[in-house]
Amino acid sequence: MKKFAIGMFMTMAVVFSTLSVATAAVEVEGDVYVGVADKYLWRGWNLSGSKAVLQGGVDVSVKGFTFSYWSNIQLNSDADWRSGEATETDTIIDYSFDVNELLSMSVGHIFYALDNINDTSEFYVGAGLNTMLAPALTIYWDYDEADDNGLFFAASIGHDFALTDELGLSLGALVSYNDGSDYSTGDYSDWHNYELSAGLSYALSEQISLDASTLFSEGISDEAKANLDSEMVSSLSVTFAF
Repeated sequence: MKKFAIGMFMTMAVVFSTLSVATAAVEVEGDVYVGVADKYLWRGWNLSGSKAVLQGGVDVSVKGFTFSYWSNIQLNSDADWRSGEATETDTIIDYSFDVNELLSMSVGHIFYALDNINDTSEFYVGAGLNTMLAPALTIYWDYDEADDNGLFFAASIGHDFALTDELGLSLGALVSYNDGSDYSTGDYSDWHNYELSAGLSYALSEQISLDASTLFSEGISDEAKANLDSEMVSSLSVTFAF
């Protein structure tokens, strides 16, 4: 596990060094981050057996395109996951743009590399309003492993508050609807879950921030509640922006 963690940090350092050189030639921005969470929640599913996980990734943005790499590593063994195991690695390509001053759009693709089960992929399209609470709707389509429609809808709101020059607070809420995304979310079409989140971000410097967050998730429909427990997850991470 120690070798794996050291290897991941060294890889991130190499990526950052390479990107720092690239920014001198073209306008590139992004971040490198790593953190620890007390469990891994995805769409309300507890995917780490309530055991702690290490999560880290890289985002690189160029002219509206963002390329992201993210991985979840199990820190403590469970009945289904071994300590030090990378249980999921996501590769994302996103293109975001402003339609006008009010409306923003994003389209993209997510490839999920999963441990012990088949990998899968989703296309998504999202729309958001550049107003207070930033309401947004995102539609995901699992065209790969889902046998049914493979559609999943998520609507969210959120707002950021500047508490001091260095400290910021973010609050958010999300509600989701599952429409036959049977491989990854559930074999039903009904309301799935809601999430309430809060986060604090403290700027250690112009480029480095320390972030703490907590999220509560609960199923909505009877079918969702039959499969999902009420869950809360907390995390602490450090981010280097470039």
